[in-house]
Amino acid sequence: MSGEFVFGWHAVEAVLKREPERLQQVWIQTGRQDKRVKGITDALDNLGVRWKVVHRKELDERVAGVHQGIVAAVSESREWTEDDLLAQLAGGDKPPFLLVLDGVTDPHNLGACMRTADAVGIQAVIVPKDKSASLTPVARKVACGAAETVPFVRVTNLARFLRSLQDQGVWLIGTAGEANATLYQADFKGPVALVMGAEGKGMRRLTREHCDQLINIPMLGHVDSLNVSVATGVCLYEALRQRLG
Repeated sequence: MSGEFVFGWHAVEAVLKREPERLQQVWIQTGRQDKRVKGITDALDNLGVRWKVVHRKELDERVAGVHQGIVAAVSESREWTEDDLLAQLAGGDKPPFLLVLDGVTDPHNLGACMRTADAVGIQAVIVPKDKSASLTPVARKVACGAAETVPFVRVTNLARFLRSLQDQGVWLIGTAGEANATLYQADFKGPVALVMGAEGKGMRRLTREHCDQLINIPMLGHVDSLNVSVATGVCLYEALRQRLG
């Protein structure tokens, strides 16, 4: 076998539902005999995918993380390219709704952002290839299946790619604590990309300079910032509220 591991019930079920051809083998922790397990094992039998009941120790040795009693070996997923995304946007029938994460390095934060992105209908999550978390098994597990539904695009030069989005009429809204406008003064109704900065440091200078508008999240308490995945959720749901209105 070659490829990667996916673990956690939501993540494995997402692969089984959307990309079953990637499944190579599945290991399930001994002791579980419920409808959820039977549903997965019946589906694996129908696909001809090998599965095995094993002790927890074997699962612990295969992956580093809370596997919830299930681990799957899968082939590598097809990676979206910059050209793939730009072509999709050019031929799409609805206004682009994108999320850009500039330097988010914690896979837990990336996974949480992916999960929210799926929930609000984001068409793609875009990250730079350098100094950014990738879709590790931990990120996929936290994403609860969203890593298998939302295109994840790693770009070589983020500033250049942002210019390409602008050329297609996408409005870039970046978050910055010092911005004069608040989240609730931004217009998210049309073709838009929300740009979030890294944990603690925020957006890089070039990324900031390419944004069409900078906004902040109002903070009334004593803390001066939010976790990036929480801030992303706050912004994306305001955007969704406007787009549904």
